[in-house]
Amino acid sequence: MVKKIIVLGATASILTGCFQANTAQSPLPSTYPISQQQKMQAAHHWNVLAEHEAKLIAGSVGNSMPLHVSGGDASQVFYQGYANLLTSQLVQNGATVLTTAHGAANVSFEVNVVKHTDKDSVRAPVGTWSLLTAGVAVAAHAIDKWTTPAKLLIPAAVGADVTSGNWVKDSNVEVIITTTVTQQNRILHSSSNIYYINGGDASHYAPSAISTKSVTLTDQE
Repeated sequence: MVKKIIVLGATASILTGCFQANTAQSPLPSTYPISQQQKMQAAHHWNVLAEHEAKLIAGSVGNSMPLHVSGGDASQVFYQGYANLLTSQLVQNGATVLTTAHGAANVSFEVNVVKHTDKDSVRAPVGTWSLLTAGVAVAAHAIDKWTTPAKLLIPAAVGADVTSGNWVKDSNVEVIITTTVTQQNRILHSSSNIYYINGGDASHYAPSAISTKSVTLTDQE
C-alpha cells in the first residue's frame, strides 16, 4: 500500500513538471464583492434622485448661476416627471431657475435602459438561510412542546417581519440616468446613477424599450 502511494506521488510530480497546473485556455469567471443597488419603482424615488442631483448641482455650479431645465422627450413619462421634480428641488435649494434657455446654463438628462437576457441568479441576502434554519428548528421544537397548532405560525411570522422590508425582487432591467449641466459647450456638472427597475416599467423611461412583435413579409399572394 505504501509503495502504491509513493508511486502515485512520484507520477503526480512528473506530470506537474510536464504540464503547468495553473493554466487555462481563457480567463476564469469570478464574482465581485457584495454590493447593493437600489430599485426604482415609485415616483417618490424619482423625487429622491431629483433632490440628490439638486444638491450636487448646487455644489458644482453654485446658486448664482441661472439654470434652465430641459424637458426632454414629452412622450416619456419619466422625462416629464423628473424635469418637474428636478426644477422644484433646484428652486427649494435656492438655485436661480429660468423658464427660458437664454442666458442660462442648460440642465438636461439622458436615460439608458439596459436589458439583460442571460443573467445569472443573484445570491440571497446574507443571513437568509441561517434565519430560515432557525425558524425550522423553532418550528420543530414547537411541534413537540406546543399543544396549539396555530402557534407553529409564530416563527414564520417573526421571520417575515424581520426580513420582508429588506427583500427586493431581482430584475433583469436597469436604467442609467445621467444628469448634466452645460454652458457654451462646456460641461459644468455630470452625474450618473444606476438603478434596477421592474421590467414592466421600462416604457416609462424609453418607448423603444417596449418589446415589439416581428412580422415577416413576403411577396406571395
